[in-house]
Amino acid sequence: MSDPVAHRYPQEQVDAVYRAIRERRDMRHFLPDPVAPELLERLLQAAHHGPSVGFMQPWRFLRIRSPGLRAQIHALVEQERIATARALEQREDEFMRLKVEGIRECGELLVAALMDQRERHIFGRRTLPQMDLASLSCALQNLWLAARAEGLGMGWVSLFDPAALAQLLHLPQGAEPVAVLCLGHVPAFYDKPMLEQQQWAQRQRLQDLVFEDRWPAQGEPQA
Repeated sequence: MSDPVAHRYPQEQVDAVYRAIRERRDMRHFLPDPVAPELLERLLQAAHHGPSVGFMQPWRFLRIRSPGLRAQIHALVEQERIATARALEQREDEFMRLKVEGIRECGELLVAALMDQRERHIFGRRTLPQMDLASLSCALQNLWLAARAEGLGMGWVSLFDPAALAQLLHLPQGAEPVAVLCLGHVPAFYDKPMLEQQQWAQRQRLQDLVFEDRWPAQGEPQA
C-alpha cells in the first residue's frame, strides 16, 4: 500500500493553500501604490503555470501602461455597466449603487485575452472547444490566489463589449478579450465577497450542488 501522506505538503503549507482559497476576493477598492516589477513577474509566472487543455496555453496578457488607454477602457466598462443595469430591470437602481470595478485606482491594469489561431489546437477541444476559455480561467485563478498570498487584491471585470475592446487593443483576428484585471494594493480585504456583503447574492450550499450518479429530477430531494 502507498503511504497516504508521502506526497503531502507540511501542514502549515497545506493550511496556507486553503487560506488563500478561502480569503480570495473579487476586489473593487484599491490603493494607487505601484506593484513592484518583480512581484508582478511572480504573479504572471503563477498564471503562466496554470493547467491548460492540450497544453495549448491560450492566455495572453496585455499590460496597460498608458493613462489615456486606461481611461478609454474605463469608458467602455461604464457604457456596459449602464446597459447591464437597464437589462436588470427591477434591480437597476440596486445594481447602479454597486461598485463593480477599480480601473482608475488600481496599481496595475491588465487585459487577459484568448490567443488567435486557436483552431489549430484540437487536443481536448474537438468536442469541447470552450476548453480554451476554461484553461484561461485556470490561469486567472492561479494569478488571483498568488496575489492574495502576496497581499495584493485582484478584480475581474467582465463588463465590456469584447469587439470594442479588441479593436481598442489592436487584437489580431480570432483573438478575444476575456477579462479586464484590476491588480494592486488594497486598503483591506472584504470579510465576505462584496456582492454577498451587499446582499446581491448569497453563496449556495455545497450539498445542493453535488449530485451522485445522475442529475436529480425537478423537485426530487437531494440525497
